Amino acid sequence: MNPRRSYAAGTGLFILLGFAALAYLATQTTSLVNFNSGPSYDVTAEFTSVGGLKDRAPVKMAGVRIGTVKSITLDQKSLDAKVTLAIADRYNQIPADSYAKIMTSGLLGDQFISLSPGGSPDNLKNGSVIANTQSALQLEDLIGKFLTSGGSKSASGSSK
Repeated sequence: MNPRRSYAAGTGLFILLGFAALAYLATQTTSLVNFNSGPSYDVTAEFTSVGGLKDRAPVKMAGVRIGTVKSITLDQKSLDAKVTLAIADRYNQIPADSYAKIMTSGLLGDQFISLSPGGSPDNLKNGSVIANTQSALQLEDLIGKFLTSGGSKSASGSSK
């Protein structure tokens, strides 16, 4: 067999495997993989800011995916973001006073909702509202706070 031909076949195979790996990573990191857990129940939570949270984003508890974000709408009365979560029926022992916060995967990754269990004897059920929420941290706000607090320290330090 011609050596040039074997190099071309090997290079083509390498490129094909590279594209397959990129496609796999793209679907795993952008939540394009459908979370199909069968029947679920809906729970709502209100946040002052959802940041970059999107429909179909994961809902996790203790790092385990237990559901997805079903919809994000604006509440006309409170002007807060109303997020509807679809939680798999098999996770029906979540305390009613649980805490929901918007987290980010890694430094600049996708956002998801993390649930922390409360201590209530009552459990979340279809139509429940999670009252304890923490909105998304905005990277721009953190940078702005860092820059303004750093600037005021150096300004007050130089006047002494």
